[in-house]
Order: sequence, then structure tokens, then C-alpha cells
Amino acid sequence: MTWLRAPRPVVEPGVWAYEHRPRPPEEPGRVPGRQLISGALIAFLCGWLFWSLLWNGYLGPYWTWPLRAVIPESWDANTKEWYEASYVYYALVFGALAALFGRIGRWPELGRRYAVPAGRRAAALVRQGLGRRFPALLEPPRPERIPEGTLRARAALSLAAAVLLWALCWNGALGTAWLWPLERFGEPSWTVADWSYAAYTYYVLFTGALLLLAARAGHWSELRRRRNLAREGGPVRETAVAQPTATAPRDLAEWPALRAAGAHAAAERLAADAQAGLMNDVDHARIERAWESVQARHDRLTAFTDTVLRHGAAACAHPSGARDLPVRAARHDLVTRQVRIGTAADDERNPYAHRGAGSALEPALLGTSLLAVGPSGCGKTSRLVRPVLESLCLQALAGRAAVVAVGAAGAGLAPDEAFDVVVGIGRPDSAYDLDLYGGTDDPDEAAAILAEGLVGDLTAALPGGDSRRAATTLAQLLGPFRAANDRFPSVPELRELLDGSSAALGALRAALAEGGHDGLVREIDARERQALRPGDAGPVLADRLALLDRPAFARFFSTTDPGRTFSLRALEHPLRVRIDLPERGHAEASRLLARLVLAQFTECAAGRADRSLFACLVLDDATHTVTAEAVRGLGRLRSANAGAVLTLRTLDDVPEALRSTLLGSVGCRMAFSGVTTWDGARFAEVWGKEWVQTRDVTDRQVIAHEPLTRALHVLRHVVTGRAVTAQSVTVRTVERERWSASELAHKVPAGHAVLSVSSVRGGSAPPVLVDLEG
Repeated sequence: MTWLRAPRPVVEPGVWAYEHRPRPPEEPGRVPGRQLISGALIAFLCGWLFWSLLWNGYLGPYWTWPLRAVIPESWDANTKEWYEASYVYYALVFGALAALFGRIGRWPELGRRYAVPAGRRAAALVRQGLGRRFPALLEPPRPERIPEGTLRARAALSLAAAVLLWALCWNGALGTAWLWPLERFGEPSWTVADWSYAAYTYYVLFTGALLLLAARAGHWSELRRRRNLAREGGPVRETAVAQPTATAPRDLAEWPALRAAGAHAAAERLAADAQAGLMNDVDHARIERAWESVQARHDRLTAFTDTVLRHGAAACAHPSGARDLPVRAARHDLVTRQVRIGTAADDERNPYAHRGAGSALEPALLGTSLLAVGPSGCGKTSRLVRPVLESLCLQALAGRAAVVAVGAAGAGLAPDEAFDVVVGIGRPDSAYDLDLYGGTDDPDEAAAILAEGLVGDLTAALPGGDSRRAATTLAQLLGPFRAANDRFPSVPELRELLDGSSAALGALRAALAEGGHDGLVREIDARERQALRPGDAGPVLADRLALLDRPAFARFFSTTDPGRTFSLRALEHPLRVRIDLPERGHAEASRLLARLVLAQFTECAAGRADRSLFACLVLDDATHTVTAEAVRGLGRLRSANAGAVLTLRTLDDVPEALRSTLLGSVGCRMAFSGVTTWDGARFAEVWGKEWVQTRDVTDRQVIAHEPLTRALHVLRHVVTGRAVTAQSVTVRTVERERWSASELAHKVPAGHAVLSVSSVRGGSAPPVLVDLEG
């Protein structure tokens, strides 16, 4: 309930919106903290000294003249009236001195900068502790359910009860038990004046406590809010929940959208489950997603209401039945669909509004794709990939996303229980297999995808400089084989065909002739003729395919068991998929499969009929995976409600001709600590420059012409060893890089990264130094 009702203001891209408090406007003349504290201490000591001089009579009796001028002459110094009047005068003088020296020492600014934040933190800790011990005290029943007349009567009764209790205590009808704290902490040595001051202070505190209890029992704040709404012309309803207005934000825990559509029974059931603690954040997001589909098709309203009334918070469950992940390693907010990855450092290179604010990622940003570069051990997997993957898995459970995670076996992306499908390539215990052809029935499309995965990184060495001839070679074999066998070939069968085996080609030709596919026989003939030409792509494809034709992959990439094969065509469903690559001993095969999955994802995500789900590919290590076609595919994901997260150890793992293009095609860029100056230069180039003010200080020697001044300068030079100089300050506006290559390589602390984000709607944020451990 606290999470649902937390404020979420509109923030800039990349800022954590949950309970975000904007920084106050920047103060150009802001006093440094050390100077502020020292000035306040010096002002306090001066004020204390001045008051001591007055009190001890060192400054004479003149400061008491106003007191002696206004009191009657009949009051003697030993009378009670003189005693009380003098202490009132002393308090006024002391307050005036405190106000004067406080203004000189900037005490109010010191309190605003240090005391107020510390008090807020202490209050939050106390409230958190009380909430764990007395949850009902900090979570009272929602007053929006109380009718207006009942609310007024309760407020009046609570006030009357407080006045009656105070009168009974004051008249002694309830004895002296209510005075126990005063008697307990009082000292017998106190004078009459001391007891009177303590007693009246206690009376004020006791009265305030009574009024506070009466206000909480009578919901005075809610009555005042409704009166303010009525005075400003806002609608005040006496039903379950007030309509959201400009002055009354929507209470998501009461499901106002359902009530506005007439589904009051469903809203009451969900609100009751949330109040009882039977609902979590995934349940809320999942039911909100189901309600969006109901709004698109109103004929589903009855079925939705019946399901909610039967199952409550467990309604509209994910096909897996899971309502949460087994473990979470990051902070998530499923209302805004954000995941917090760190805190913007309080650094002068960061924009003022971002300093100290949380940094977060969301589908609106990941839809432009993200590229992260950093050496091994800098935290790319633990501090970026895993939080983002957790967020996407939670959104998949809520029916809002589909995620495919690709990484080396044992990379620790997330436990197996967090996924619906785990494809462990090369593992005998893997229950799923990977479809090499991307789940398509079109031989040309399958050939293009497979050619990109096999030889996408060798386009410079291929005839024609691209993979189109390789795709044509594969299409000449895949089309006839599918027509003859109603399936695509397995890895050994395709390798045999690419090698030009006369037995395999003869059997395929015979099967085509028997099935009446004479036109496809000509494809086989054309393949045999091209195989005799120099520079044919067949041997290259066969050599690359041999990487997958190994004993470790004997039971994988089969086309005879479609029930076991996973295809990326399933991205239209809220699936959570993890593909483990066989990194040890099969590094080249792992890179080939990573390229193949990336090519399949860009093709399948852009070709979805239903793009309401956000589809994301998380590639933990994109080394030797990025190709020219992959970069073009990343650009198409933005309009298909899809995105990709790629990590690299260095940009040197990308072909030199594609490095700038890759950085330009993604909208989110992240440079971790430890990048090289060569990588930093690429980031500095894509982040551009900005106009800044610089101050140049110049020391010039002062030439004295007067004899006395010249003598003083000579004496100062002899004593200090330096000539007398004067400073000249020049302020200029110049264009400077936001982050230079040297700063990225040497000024980013460990555990930090520089992040810039862009949203699919065109919004962007400048590069920000983020503390990933904050």
C-alpha cells in the first residue's frame, strides 16, 4: 500500500521517479559547507561572549534601562513582579541577540542544509520502526470510504471528547495521574518560577497531544481536504473513492479506473486484497495490463469481472503460475516500469538537476537499445545486466514484456526458476533445443538469417563484400530440401549438401523428381554449377557449420522434434527465455550462435503481428557479434516496441567500420570505469560538446613607482621570496566536450559508469556519472 501511494512526479529520462524529490533551484552564490559551519560557529561564540558581558555587568547597567523605564517605581527588586518582568526582558534581549547573530552566522541556511535533511531521515527511520511494530498506527482505515455527514460528526465528537477530557483533568476530577510526568522529572530544589515555567510548558504539550489524538481519530485532515476541494470547485464524492483531480492525485490502491468503468465489485475485491496484504506489485501490474486489454475490447468486461471476483489478486495469472521471482537483486517500480541501477554522483560534471537523484532504466529507454562498454570485472553483468533482466522478467510475469537472455553457461544472469524456457546448448540435461531457422517456413528468410549467423562477421572476405551470396547459396539448398522432406535439414545434412556430396545431392534430386518438383531440381543444378566456380561461398559455409556439427551438439539443432525446439517466433507471448552458450571449448561456436540469435531476434521482433508486448534481447557478451546487418536491425527495433542490451569489453571487438555506426544506432550508451582512451574518444565524439563558462586567472607583477611603496615591495620580496603580484580574472564562454577521452579513461571511479539515455519518443538526457553501488 505504501508503494502504491508513493509519489511519482514527472521526471527526465533516466531518473528514478519513485518518491523523487527535485533539487531546489541552483544557487550561484552558494556558500561552501566548511565556510558556512565556521561562520555559524564564530557567530555563536561572539554572541555568547556578548551575552556573558551583559549578564555579568561588564558593559554596565545601561542595557537594563528599557526595563527600568517601563516598570512601576513601586516594584522592588525583591518582589515577585520584578522577578517575572526581569526574566521576560532577559528572554527578549536574548532572543534579539540570537536573531542578530543568527542572521550574521547564517544559522537558518545551516539548518536547511544539514538539520532538516537529518531530521527527515530520523523521522523516516522512526516511522519505519513504528510501522513494523504497530502497522495499524501508521496505516489507518482510508477516510475516503466515510460519507461526508459521518466524517463531520466524527470530527465534532473527537473535538468534544478532547475538550471534556482536558476540563476533567484541569478541574482535578480525574486526580493527579495526568501530572505524573511533571512530578517525575521535577526537582525539589526548583524555585516557584521554575515550577511555573515547567508546569505551563507541560500544559501546552499535554494539550497538543490531546489535539493530535483527536485530529487523528476524527480525520480532521481529510475533512479539511474536502473543504478545500469544495472551496476550489473540485468534485467531492461520498462514494468509495473521490475522483482524481488536480489537487487530489489518484489512489492506485483503490483502482479508480475500474470504478470509473462501473466495475465496482471487482475494484472492491482488489482493494480488499491489497489492504489485507494478499497482493504484490506484480499482481497489480498484471491486472492493470489485463484491464488495458478489456478497455480495447469491451466484450471482455464480464469475463474480467468474474475472474477477479473468483481469484482476487491471483486473477489473470501468467501461464507459468508464478507471481514473483524467486529472488530480487535490485529495486523495481512496476508502476513506472523502472529498475534502479544506481545514483547520480554529486559531481560538478553532472547536470545540477541530476545530482543525488536515482538512475533508472525502463522499456521507453531500452526501446532505443543500450550499449555498455567496460573491461572484465567492472560490473557490467552484476550491476547492469542482472537488474535489467530482473525487471524484464517481472514485466513478463505482468504480461507486459517478452525477454530473451543470452550468455555463457554459469554467467549468473538469474536462476533457472526465473525463466519459462532455459536452452542449455551442449548440456545433456537441457529440456529445450534452439531452432536454427528462426521458426520460419520461408526458405529465403531462413537462408538470410542463417547466413547472417554463419558468416556475418566475414562479409569483407566473401565475394561481393556481403552475405547475400551466402544467403543465395543456402536458399538453393533449403528450398528443395523442405519441399522434398517437409522440413529444413539438420546440421549434418546441411553440411553434407554444402560440401557438394554427390550422394546427398543425388538423393535430394531423386526425391524432388518423385514429388513432381521439377522447378526446384534446377536449383540443385545451379548449386552444382556454382560450386565449381572459384570464390564459391559453399566451402566457407560448410566450414562454419562444422563448428556446430560436433559430438557435444549431437542432440541439438534437430528439425525432427518440433515440440522440443524453441523459436524466437514466440515473442508475441510474455515469455522469459535464457539461452546458455557453450563458452568453454567452443568459443567460436558460441559467437556464431550469438550472431544467429541476434539476427533472429531483430527479424522476429520486427515481424510480429502483435507489438503490444515489449520484446528485449539481453546479450551479456556481444564480442564478434555485431555485424552491418545487425546494426541495421537494431535501428528497426525502435519502431517495433523492442530493444536490445549489448555489452562489450572494448569497442575493438567490433569491426572498425561499424564502431561509430553502432554508437549512433543505439539511444542509450554506457561507459564503465576502466575503458581505454581509444574507446573514450568514440564516446566523447558521440556525446558531443556543450557551452561552458571558464575562468582564467592571470598573475601580473605590480610595479611600484613611489619610493615608500617600492621599499615595502622589496621588503615583502625578501621575506616571502615572491614578487608582489595582482590577479586578473577573465570569464569566457567556450565549447567543451561533455566528457573527454582522458576523463572517461582516468576520472571515472571504480564502481561508476557514465550513462546517457534517449527515449523512443525523442527525449534525451546528457551523460551522467552514476554510482552503481549507491
